[in-house]
Amino acid sequence: MTTPVLPAPMLLALSQRGLAEAAATPVPGQRYALAHLAALRAAAAVLSCRAKPTAARRGRPRSAWVLLAAVAPELGEWAGFFAAGAQKRAAAEAGIAGVVTPREADDLLRDAQSFLAVVEITLGLEQANPTLQRSG
Repeated sequence: MTTPVLPAPMLLALSQRGLAEAAATPVPGQRYALAHLAALRAAAAVLSCRAKPTAARRGRPRSAWVLLAAVAPELGEWAGFFAAGAQKRAAAEAGIAGVVTPREADDLLRDAQSFLAVVEITLGLEQANPTLQRSG
């Protein structure tokens, strides 16, 4: 049984909501994890538009970040950046105290906001979410 793929605008809206939730969360580990997951949803929006279904492959599953770099090479640096933070997100989600500093959480939140903006432009949906705040 296959999992249905959500349409890109819905995934982008979920990403935006996740960023808003992250911004309102005072606990650095939770803020970091929520921001990282919001970025993952933005990546999923790109994958939903560009990835082509293939027959099931044997072997180790590839992460969304690896797939993103393959189907959207222009987002490869972003994919590498967020892939590098996946273990820290997992540790933060596990509730390990002190794994994320407030500065790291704030920086990742800003990076995830920037990534969402880039994804919206990449997909031609930059007007899909007019509430997205961009620093200027």
